[in-house]
Amino acid sequence: MKRIVVGITGASGIIYAYDLLKKLSNLDVETHVVISAWGKKNLELESYTLEQFNALSDYTYSYRDQSANIASGSFLHDGMVIIPASMKTIASIACGFGEDLVTRAADVTLKEQRKLIIVPRETPLSAIHLENLTKLARLGVQVIPPIPAFYNSPKTIQDLVDHETMKILDAFGIKQVDAKRWGDV
Repeated sequence: MKRIVVGITGASGIIYAYDLLKKLSNLDVETHVVISAWGKKNLELESYTLEQFNALSDYTYSYRDQSANIASGSFLHDGMVIIPASMKTIASIACGFGEDLVTRAADVTLKEQRKLIIVPRETPLSAIHLENLTKLARLGVQVIPPIPAFYNSPKTIQDLVDHETMKILDAFGIKQVDAKRWGDV
């Protein structure tokens, strides 16, 4: 069974995190979820509840709890995804400033050379944002921004979200049978 850490931060796009957790729970993947303070605020702003996320999570942690399992390199996992990733979170990770459990878990993931995926949600991007993203990419972080694909003729917002989730699951080596891929449409 795969074990994945999921960080949710204060950028718009909570729907992406919700869809990913929903699919991971159906794929028999153990999830360890931490939501930042602003991530919790975005749950409300984007019409979700903490209970909905807790129901899809195997383990949940307070963003303040730096003594949690996921804050230690001895906690084995198959990788971490931060979805959506705010530019504040990205800057914190790029500078090694583990101010909360999301950024500490990401720092540990990097130092242990495990897979780290960030799904940045910001536009337009400033030179500072691009420099931080570039720095992380050079460190091996996979940057998967939620950019819609149209070759698969999406009809709904969920179709666009499904495509993003497919990209993230692919990065973890988790195959989705029902995903619409290039050549299949």
